[in-house]
Amino acid sequence: MKITSSLFEAGLKCITKCFLRSLGETGMGNTYADWVRTQAESYRNAGMKDLMAGAADDEYIIGSHGTENWKTTKWRLAVDLMARAKNLESSLHAVTRALSEGRGQPGQFTPIRFVFTNKLNRDDKLLLAFDALVLSEMLGRKVGLGKIIHGDNQAALKVKIPALAGEVRKFTGKIAAMLSSPSPPNLILNRHCVECEFQTRCRQKAIEKDDLSLLSSMTEKERKKFNGKGIFTVTQLSYTFRPRRRPKRLAAKREQYHHSLKALAIRERKIHIVGSPELKIEGTPAYLDVEGLPDRDFYYLIGIRVRTAQGIVQHSLWADIANEEKRI
Repeated sequence: MKITSSLFEAGLKCITKCFLRSLGETGMGNTYADWVRTQAESYRNAGMKDLMAGAADDEYIIGSHGTENWKTTKWRLAVDLMARAKNLESSLHAVTRALSEGRGQPGQFTPIRFVFTNKLNRDDKLLLAFDALVLSEMLGRKVGLGKIIHGDNQAALKVKIPALAGEVRKFTGKIAAMLSSPSPPNLILNRHCVECEFQTRCRQKAIEKDDLSLLSSMTEKERKKFNGKGIFTVTQLSYTFRPRRRPKRLAAKREQYHHSLKALAIRERKIHIVGSPELKIEGTPAYLDVEGLPDRDFYYLIGIRVRTAQGIVQHSLWADIANEEKRI
């Protein structure tokens, strides 16, 4: 089975999502995932139009038509291009071709990927490196550089492909092994679940299994440690909690977090408190609620509620544009 850019992207987020997509399954929908998909498509289409606008009519092609012979091709820009090599397939947003520097020297091909977010993460660079790997395999020549155009200001970032090539090859090998396996991968809930179309399905499966990944605060390393002790479910973990008297020398230190106590609380459907907490409030309590757009480092709303002699007073301070942020 071919490893496509869609499967590679899904696998970076969650190997189960990659597996489900490989089967052609569709999730129950996710509002945020739909919004991200729409934004990504809109940004990519606008970016391709801008690139074509800056090129002469005979200098660019759309799609794979005109790429039959890469050695003698005359175009300098290709958009919406499908690249295939061996068991790999990638839908390239755009590819630029620079003229060779000397006689007998091959032209340089640079893949371009459009990302609508202002802040890039490693997954964005790995996706570009995957594009470059497929293009390199198809051309039979090295692709050493790629470019990401991203954000509101169409900022351009050049990415050195060789630094990521090893990680991409290793991950494609992992996906290939998963796709050829007769059994599905272990289902593990993670941070990506909240923005995934398979969220409802996977969570229901995890509940049926009583899987430890239902405890979102537990790291993968901690989960593997419990598995090594034969503990695979929340119920099993709940029976391992043992309250102990703390030594006086540790009285001033904060009590460590017990996953087993949270598991016990879930099993008994009770709230458990470690120690004897004291709530001591002095002065005037002020309750703050701040909302913003992390991708833009822009905070557009600060809500504050205070209690006065006349009663509770609440204020909502809005910033319609970034320049008003300092004022609120």
